[in-house]
Parts: sequence; C-alpha cells; structure tokens
Amino acid sequence: MSSTPLVLVANGGDGSISSFRLVDRALERLAVTEGLTGTSTFVLDPERDILYAGVKGSVAGQPAGILSLDLDRETGALTPRTRLDLVGGGMNYLALTRDGSALLGVSYGGGFGIICPIIDGVVGEPVSRIEFANLHSVLPSADGRFAYFVSLGDDLIAQYAIGDDLQLLPLDPPTVAAPQGSGPRHLVLNEAEDAVYVLTEFSGEILHYARDAESGVLTYVGAADAVNPAHELGRSVFGADPMANHYIWGADLHFSDGGRRLWSSERTESTLSAASVAQDGTVSAATSFSVTEPQPRGFVVSPDGAWLVASGERSQTVSLYAVNGDQLELLQQVETGGGANWVRFV
Repeated sequence: MSSTPLVLVANGGDGSISSFRLVDRALERLAVTEGLTGTSTFVLDPERDILYAGVKGSVAGQPAGILSLDLDRETGALTPRTRLDLVGGGMNYLALTRDGSALLGVSYGGGFGIICPIIDGVVGEPVSRIEFANLHSVLPSADGRFAYFVSLGDDLIAQYAIGDDLQLLPLDPPTVAAPQGSGPRHLVLNEAEDAVYVLTEFSGEILHYARDAESGVLTYVGAADAVNPAHELGRSVFGADPMANHYIWGADLHFSDGGRRLWSSERTESTLSAASVAQDGTVSAATSFSVTEPQPRGFVVSPDGAWLVASGERSQTVSLYAVNGDQLELLQQVETGGGANWVRFV
C-alpha cells in the first residue's frame, strides 16, 4: 500500500469523484469514478478505506441517497458497494462517528439531519432524525458523545448527545443562536475540543463558541470578519443572488498551523482568507487574502498543514498550494471535472 497521501475531489457537475496522489509538490491524477450523480459531499473511513458519498437520483423518480464505495489506494479507483435511498432530500454534509460505526448527515433542501448505523460498510436506515431549516453541516465530537448541526435558515447550531442506541438527545439548551441573518454554514472543532468555529455565508464572519467538554454545551463568545474589506461586498440575505448583487458568499472553513490559523473561502470574489487564532481561542479578523479557483465552494488543508487544495464550481481545475503561515504559494492547477465542490485528503 502506498504511503503517499491521496486527494479526492467531488465534481458535482459531472457526477464524478477524481482521485489524485500528492508527490513531489504536485498532484498526479489517478482515476475518475463516474456515475455519482450530483455528488457534493463524501467522507472516508480510513481504517476500512470505505467512502460514503451523498448523491442525487440518476433517473427520473429515483430518490437521493448515500453510496458506499471501496477505495483502492494504489489506483485511486472507487468501486460501489451499497446504496441507501433517502426520501425527502439529498445529503449536503456527511460525517463519521463511533469509529466508523455510525454516519451523520444533513439535508439542506430537505431541512433534516440524520444518524445511521453502519455494519460492514452498509449504511442502515436512519435511527434518529431532527428538523431545522436549511441544515448545512454536522460534526461529532471526537469521543462520539455529541453532535452539532448547523442550520443556515434558522441561524443556530443544534446540539445533541448521541445515545448508545444512536438516538439524538437534545442538550440543555437544545440550540445556541448565531447572529440573526448571518447564515451559519460550516463548522470546525479545535483539537482540544474546547472551542467550535462556524463560518457564516451571509455576513462572512467566523463565529467563536466555547465548548464544555463534559456537557457538550456551546456558548457564544464572539465573531471576526473573514472577508476582504477592500472588495466592499454587501451583506447577503436568504434567497438573494450574491453574484448579481456583489454580496458576501461564504463557503468553507478549515484549520492550519496546529489550530492557530483558520482558512475560509468566499465565492463572489473567489478568495481564500487566513485568520489567526489566539492561545485563548479568540479569533482575529482575516488579514491575508488570496484569489483562487472561481467560486471556491470547497477546499482542504492537509493534516500536516503544509498543503492546501482548492476547487471551484465554475472551474475545471483544482489548485495546489504550499502553505507558508498566512501566505499561499501556487504550485499547480490540474484538471479535475465540472462543478468541483468538495475536497479531502485521505
């Protein structure tokens, strides 16, 4: 088995996932797995090399679903295993918990979140379901005791304990508010798991929440700007066209530098920004900005923080960067596919 890292890119427009190997400061394209209609999120179980991907129906009348696929690390090929049909909406974000024995997911269009058991790579029917408007992301705590669901439509983070039977049990309080109209979208937990950060789509801010590790409860601390003020972007509102109105259009959020820096993407001006995180968890306004792939819905930072790969929904390529503090050095642009929207190192 090769020890060099792979990069997987979901191409939502083409219904495919491209596989790359990172070698000598360059991405080598290995394979393209097709037949994954509308795929826009996936997560890999690294112990079993099984990928779980959210897809749309490929023929009229077929519902959206979750596919499980085997990853061949030598060739980069993905081989379908099983499919779980989902009535009511497709997945926008997937996350594994409990050592790969359970899968969390959210549906933006359907307004629901779920948790499903996994047995031998087969995703079972949801055992618990919650409902909030326009759920956009979900992440569990590392110990598998808690899950946090981000609702863009309701401007909140819903917080739950995960029972032994995978029931989602609301905490007290069951939700914590985001600033009204901010449109919370993607979240990350720091390594110590005493802080959660959320990028907002409409206001272009990084929200900081303190987290009690024992109870799992979040407490709002503050916010910092993540967009470039020189671009003079207006604050967006639900249902508006951000490109036509030159509004903020925040997308993705990831750590680097051992949690001391947060990178985020903004799609109207197609930028990546870097914000510093202090020792006490306080986040500062972003001060470094780099133009990247057009409409960067998804990007990722390598686990060692040395590399960043960005995709663009209006591009046929992904960009590989070397990360130097809050600066990015463009190393390569390589073809991937249409509508690229999700990237992960695996």
